[in-house]
Order: sequence, then structure tokens, then C-alpha cells
Amino acid sequence: MGGAAAKTYMGWWGAMGGPTQRGVTTYVLSPFEQKPFAGAAHAAVFNTARRVASQVPYVGVAFGLGYYIYTSAKSRHAYLLSKAGHAAEGGDH
Repeated sequence: MGGAAAKTYMGWWGAMGGPTQRGVTTYVLSPFEQKPFAGAAHAAVFNTARRVASQVPYVGVAFGLGYYIYTSAKSRHAYLLSKAGHAAEGGDH
């Protein structure tokens, strides 16, 4: 009892032996002509610089305000811990 073998060879993947298709256009580009990352580093550097520069006004103002608050609070704290600060605030302790 031998197994029934295929009577016709269907071909490799996609070559099923049917009629060839008509009206299908295929485009091929040589791997030597492709440059998928052409100019990518240049664009990344200048695009990043442009985006960072556009955010400087917002970030700079917030950073400046935060730095001013921090330094003024630190100097006020140092003043209150000094002898003059204790005398001015009436701290008897």
C-alpha cells in the first residue's frame, strides 16, 4: 500500500505553475544605491539643537526663578541663624 504521491510538481513557493500575471510592475533598487541613513546624523544634530533652543526661554525662566528662590531662602536662613538675625527677630532662645 504505497502512499499516493502528488501527480504534478507545483513548484517552489509562489511558482504554482499557473499563467503568468500581466500588468504587474516591479521596481528594484540595488542595495548599493540605497542610503537609508544618508544625512541622518546631520539632521539629528541640527534638529535637536533647534528644538532645545526653542525651549530655552521656558526652561531658562523656570530655572532662574527656582535658583533665585533657593539662594534667597538660603541667605535668609543663614541670616536668621546669625546673631544679628536673632536680635532682629527677637529670638531669646
